[in-house]
Amino acid sequence: MDLNELKPTKVYDTYWEFAYKRQEIFFNRYNNMPSPWTNDPILQKYKFTNVYRASDRVSQYLIKNVIYSNKQYSPEDMLFRILLYKIFNKIETWEYLEKRLQDISYKSFNKQSYDILLDELLKNGISIYSAAYIMPSGKSSFGYGKKHKNNLELLEFIMKDGLSIKIAKAKSMQEIYDHLKDYPMLGDFLSFQYLIDINYSELCDFSEMSFVVAGPGAKRGIRKCFENADNYLEEDIIRLVCERQKQEFNERGLKFRDLFGRQMQLIDCQNLFCEIDKYARVAYPEFCQVKGKRIKQQYKNRSLPQIQYYFPPKWEINQNMEKG
Repeated sequence: MDLNELKPTKVYDTYWEFAYKRQEIFFNRYNNMPSPWTNDPILQKYKFTNVYRASDRVSQYLIKNVIYSNKQYSPEDMLFRILLYKIFNKIETWEYLEKRLQDISYKSFNKQSYDILLDELLKNGISIYSAAYIMPSGKSSFGYGKKHKNNLELLEFIMKDGLSIKIAKAKSMQEIYDHLKDYPMLGDFLSFQYLIDINYSELCDFSEMSFVVAGPGAKRGIRKCFENADNYLEEDIIRLVCERQKQEFNERGLKFRDLFGRQMQLIDCQNLFCEIDKYARVAYPEFCQVKGKRIKQQYKNRSLPQIQYYFPPKWEINQNMEKG
């Protein structure tokens, strides 16, 4: 398949313009420029993820504080930490548990203690899950009325099943993905997201260009970008677009600044299709497949601590982080 077989819409041009503008916002913030960091009214009003998934605040916390902390953990403990963090996907929940438990690891895991602490947050009216994506309740799988109880059961089930050993033996990203999909509650989307998070660590080391799964939002975005997208596999389209990125930016005269020498990977281009789906709801409402579907989250310029960026050392880009 090549691009000549696809029929791009005007949304496809905007895909690259969005990537350029959103990455400029990243660098303007990185360089402590005053807001607004863009003159695009849609980007000013609504919340969109970074072009590079690993640059987002929640992913940065995972990489720096959960995976590459100062303490050494066994592969089993590291997998436990990653999965626990990602199940709730919320920095505040992790920090509360860490503060109360001192150490978060599988060797010290006591399900009842975690349950009690999470219940405390809920009783105080504090949400323990991120709104970024929905973690299934798991009631049909484990039977508890409270979602977090089922999620803790899932975590324990995965650990007892020896996933860390399966990861160590895996020969590809897809093999790990298939293992994850075997577990209750983890469908295509969550299994792929967890795979990417695990691959940030030293538990495995696969290229992010070796495997991709299109999520629901990305599938909608692809259909907005190409009239005949239904004739092709979404994953093939993502790969084609990702491999053409330099040419696509150059043809549009966009001087895209990559991530300190790292080009966009399949996961990043997949995420961009999801974001362009949202962006097009405002920019091109005529392309919306679901009438009245809106962007849920508006951007709020909150006074959050500036991120001190750190990426998996195996990417070899941390040393390139000079002022962009």
